[in-house]
Amino acid sequence: MAGVASICPALLHRDAKAAVRQPTEAFGFTRVAVYEGDDGTVAHAELSYGNGVVMLGGAGRGGAFATAMAGAGPAAVHVVVEDVDAHHRRAVEHGGEVLMPPTDQDHGSRDYLARDAEGNLWSFGTYAPRV
Repeated sequence: MAGVASICPALLHRDAKAAVRQPTEAFGFTRVAVYEGDDGTVAHAELSYGNGVVMLGGAGRGGAFATAMAGAGPAAVHVVVEDVDAHHRRAVEHGGEVLMPPTDQDHGSRDYLARDAEGNLWSFGTYAPRV
């Protein structure tokens, strides 16, 4: 999968617009994508640096990811996998705590959410941000 990041931290921010602006201005990240909700808040953004990507969005927007993050803290990791259902089956077989089963998303990805033994949130899916 050349040209795509396979592991992407995902961050939630109270002020996601500032969270897009500060890394691009101060740290040299490149704005790859910013999607705003009808209310003007950042629903999803992608910032790249080198061959890595950070995904971020506004906290408190609702949905399975935001609900799971409420108890997990402000950060998570997204891992690109080719076969989400097989990956999910393996997680279940090994006692993984699945918070959302494999689900087709509006943006075209198929993904599921899990929590590790320390409470960190992991998203596994087909969505692969471009770098």
